Parts: sequence; C-alpha cells; structure tokens
Amino acid sequence: MPDSPLPPPARRLLSLAPGTRVVVRYRIEGGFTDALGELADCTGREARVRTRGGVAVVRLEDVVAAKPVPPPPPRRAPRSQAAHDAGPVA
Repeated sequence: MPDSPLPPPARRLLSLAPGTRVVVRYRIEGGFTDALGELADCTGREARVRTRGGVAVVRLEDVVAAKPVPPPPPRRAPRSQAAHDAGPVA
C-alpha cells in the first residue's frame, strides 16, 4: 500500500459490509471505468465487486468515487408476441 492515506472514496468502501450494492469509479490505463454490483470483499489494498460480467478487482489507491446504490429495479416481464403482432391500441 502506498505511504499516502487512501482517498476518501476508498475509505468509504472499507466501511461498507460485504453484500452492499455499490458503484465504484476507478482509474485504468487511459482513463476511468466503473464497477457496479455487489461488494464481495474489501481489504486494505483492493475491493472485489461482483458485476454482471464477473468479479472486478479494484485497487483502492485507484478509486476516485464510490458509493452504495439501491437495488436494481425489478425486471419487466417480456412482451408477448401476440400483443406485439396486434400493433398499437387505438
């Protein structure tokens, strides 16, 4: 870990319980990216976020923003093909 203290957003991640849904913005080569998902764990060096695409491993020194977020909205039921084929209702 670097000699300097962790940035405030990284310290916030350390305070959250595993299982909390979070969004984390962090530095990557050439810019920034986000990880949105469930906080799997957070050590003094890195956080692991379970996203739709897998587990994102984020070095805490690279975190520029982080916060808990509400659960995702419920998925919509698929539209039935019959309703789609009937066209708009007049």
